Amino acid sequence: MSEPHVPTLFTRNKAHLHALLVENQAWLCANELGRLMGKRLDERMLRKLDSDQRQMMLVETYGEADERLMVSESGAYALLVYHYCPEYRQLREWLTHQVLPALRDARPSRTAERPTLSVLSWPQMSLSTLHWQDEPWIRLRDMPCLLADDPFNHRESWWRKASRLIRGC
Repeated sequence: MSEPHVPTLFTRNKAHLHALLVENQAWLCANELGRLMGKRLDERMLRKLDSDQRQMMLVETYGEADERLMVSESGAYALLVYHYCPEYRQLREWLTHQVLPALRDARPSRTAERPTLSVLSWPQMSLSTLHWQDEPWIRLRDMPCLLADDPFNHRESWWRKASRLIRGC
């Protein structure tokens, strides 16, 4: 059996929310999020989420390890949209500006040991890169696209060169 995840406890209006970061992805306890929303988030309500937005996890809360239904960050926002009411604006702001930054800031920074993802963006395309051991890595399958649309490659066809010479530009 795997080790239980140890969440961070957040409090809003005297209600608790256990949240954790797993592989740089934020997960929130579904029951507690429902309590903050004033709803009972049952299986039927959570079926609206995609399978990657909900997951059972072994979580240690109040000194005991229990299986808990957790929702991802995108799942939490989706629930706020699916079951919209104006009061959720403050809940969304609290999650966005306090809970999630606190989770991410609390994680140990071992960038040399742990790879991180980023995106390089150009006007014509964006490219996922992996940073590991102070080196950027690009997927091999993305290389043909990168070379074909190289924004730094200013080679012209012989026809364009010839037409420029003829026009005197």
